[in-house]
Amino acid sequence: MNITLTAEAQKFMRRMVRFGGNAAAGFRLVVTPGGCSGLASEFSVEAAPWPGDATLDVDGLRVFLPAESRLLLEGVTIGVADTRTESGFTFHNPNGGASCCGSQAPAAVVAVAVNTIRRPGP
Repeated sequence: MNITLTAEAQKFMRRMVRFGGNAAAGFRLVVTPGGCSGLASEFSVEAAPWPGDATLDVDGLRVFLPAESRLLLEGVTIGVADTRTESGFTFHNPNGGASCCGSQAPAAVVAVAVNTIRRPGP
């Protein structure tokens, strides 16, 4: 897997795992195609990966990724935006295509607001 997490994304994910109350747990990130920006995401803190998940180990942080998410995130840098106008995960794909939104957002950057992220079911 060629997926990069920025320091800010790692910090956010570690905080969520810590708040989940189980230091051995992992951060499960599900990314799907959707919306004008091209990606939608959901996350949860899980004790173990689900069947079919791959585990990305980033300095002791376990990130669980389903197969479809791994395909969508190949070569992507995952960051976190926290400004007055946007908050949430950002996905930067240096090989990204054109955006259907025209000039509203750079073609290779996708932002997902934290308040739109839902906990996936089992």
